[in-house]
Amino acid sequence: MLTSIREKVLAERRISEEDALRLFESDDIFTLGALASHVANRKNGRNAFFIRNRHVNPTNICVNRCKFCAFSRSKGQEGSFVLTIDDIIGKLCGGQRETATLQKKNHARRALRLTTKGFSEVHIVGGLHPDWPLEYYLDMLSAISKRFPKLHIKAFTAVEIDYFSKISGRSLKDIFRALKKSGLGSMPGGGAEIFRESVRSSLCPEKISGERWLEVMETAHEVGIRTNATMLYGHVEDLADRVDHLSRLRDLQDRTKGFQAFIPLAYHPKNTEIEGSYTSGIDDLKTVAVSRIFLDNFDHIKAYWIMLGEKISQLALLFGADDIDGTIIEEKITHSAGGLSGERLTAEQLVNLIRKAGKIAVERDSFYRTIRVYP
Repeated sequence: MLTSIREKVLAERRISEEDALRLFESDDIFTLGALASHVANRKNGRNAFFIRNRHVNPTNICVNRCKFCAFSRSKGQEGSFVLTIDDIIGKLCGGQRETATLQKKNHARRALRLTTKGFSEVHIVGGLHPDWPLEYYLDMLSAISKRFPKLHIKAFTAVEIDYFSKISGRSLKDIFRALKKSGLGSMPGGGAEIFRESVRSSLCPEKISGERWLEVMETAHEVGIRTNATMLYGHVEDLADRVDHLSRLRDLQDRTKGFQAFIPLAYHPKNTEIEGSYTSGIDDLKTVAVSRIFLDNFDHIKAYWIMLGEKISQLALLFGADDIDGTIIEEKITHSAGGLSGERLTAEQLVNLIRKAGKIAVERDSFYRTIRVYP
């Protein structure tokens, strides 16, 4: 059944949407994994990447209340929280408060130590707070950049960027230029969910459209900001919806070449308004593999261990994934929806997962430049 698709893949010819749908529908999981591994090896050899990173969520208060989201709260609702800029700096310092008597040279030395012996990237996403102006986010980036000059800031979904544009009255390009000037280095790629409107209207009717998400990302690429891309699967979509989503990402990547990695995100149903169950391991591996084969213009496919779990993420390295994400430190969004994984892994644990999958562990920076190889 997959012979013609296999021939295309081995000949490095692009597969069609119809081919991708056939791959999703196939029960030949071993052939699918072999083809995806072939593509991954062609792009990155036996390397499997990870990063020392730290997640920070400034707030879960959000003007949107998407049905699939267990993280968001309304202002004043039980469980809502906000972080001040000082709180965020405190988290990046490992929760340790420093006295005001420290000299500037000591600040600089500690910042260097945190980014060379600790994590190299901070990942920031949060709710759309009704009271925070654009200046709050610019001040946040500036404060982090000043305190930790070597720390890469990967922040804000396309949904947040659109919100910044709305509350400030400024164009997307102006927003991106201001964020970049304040220290934004790249974007994580969340908020894509499923692009097709029939699905999006039942999943997250208040959120920006799939077309707007793509527009925001295209603008980011135009001003020199690299991003990731995501797809949330396993809720109310069907396989054709997934293929349509992947196809739109591939089309945009053809035009901009601004996406670094694609991240399939397995839906978690707990504490949400969308009834359902957790995705199966077979579905997770299929989705990773089909993504690797179909997205021929993406260099990296990430197995996000927070959502897939450690063991499925490890298996995914044999089904086309070449990145297992990072140390994370503190994850709130998936765990609000019943995440079954832990909230952190050490670099040593990540290296062990990768090695036991028969891969070469490579610690990377935010742009996939090698920091260290663990042979």
